[in-house]
Amino acid sequence: MNPHPEHAMRTEKLFPIRIVRLFLIALIASCCMQEPVFALDDNASRRAPVMLANVYHADIDLHAYWVSEKYDGIRAYWDGKTLWTRGGEAIAVPAWFVAGWPETALDGELWAGRGGFSDAVSTARRQVPDDIAWRKMRFMVFDLPAHAGTFDQRLPILQTTVAAIGLPWVQSVKQSRVSDHRSLQKMLSTVTKEGGEGLMLHRGASYYRAERNDDLLKLKLHDDAEARVIAHIDGKGKHAGRLGALLVEMPNGQRFKLGTGFSDAQRAQPPMLGSLVTYRFRGVNDSGIPRFASFLRVREDL
Repeated sequence: MNPHPEHAMRTEKLFPIRIVRLFLIALIASCCMQEPVFALDDNASRRAPVMLANVYHADIDLHAYWVSEKYDGIRAYWDGKTLWTRGGEAIAVPAWFVAGWPETALDGELWAGRGGFSDAVSTARRQVPDDIAWRKMRFMVFDLPAHAGTFDQRLPILQTTVAAIGLPWVQSVKQSRVSDHRSLQKMLSTVTKEGGEGLMLHRGASYYRAERNDDLLKLKLHDDAEARVIAHIDGKGKHAGRLGALLVEMPNGQRFKLGTGFSDAQRAQPPMLGSLVTYRFRGVNDSGIPRFASFLRVREDL
């Protein structure tokens, strides 16, 4: 059953117009599209070929970048037929949610609103899609992976493509220019006070490459990173009989104890050994260990 009956009549009337728009977009874009390819990692798992961000640093030429809100949801990649997680898992979505989506690849975020990360994860993990939960979801589209042009060239085509889809839960991410770093920090402060996660900076002259580099940057009030859980350390005192801290390993092989930021439920059932966790921190000490590290959540690649 269509969970959006109020759109049914409008959709029926606009259907021929939407078909024409999509056809024109396909003609315009076909000359500069390339076939997206899924890569196999060391564990032979199928991963989406997505662009990854470095951490913002102030020595960039800010005028070369577009700025947008960083949405705290699930990275999702539409390959023209299926919606995938960054980790390469197919997402079970209701047919109505992706009805009329183009064969063009789309890169974006499945988002349940500010503060809705847990809801987004729960919804995307279901093997049988829950229509009620999916009504709260939006697909925030920020790039066209298969387009061979620069981001400056991709952006207007992206906006036209999303507009032609004509569904209120599919939206193009708003991009703007910022004149200086002081204005950027002011924008960051505003977004975070309103419940946003941070900002993304995308270099206008960049081509879409499935790698991590300075073409895409993320900016938050607090640094965060990921580490793999190596061991559970028993608690003492008020935490006796449950988790006291996690022994985690950073990508460079350094290990440290992560002991704050856990809820009582998480201490009773801590993250599994081998899982990846995200933590916040404030700089590093002379040996490279994060200072004031605090558990944020288990990383969900689904």
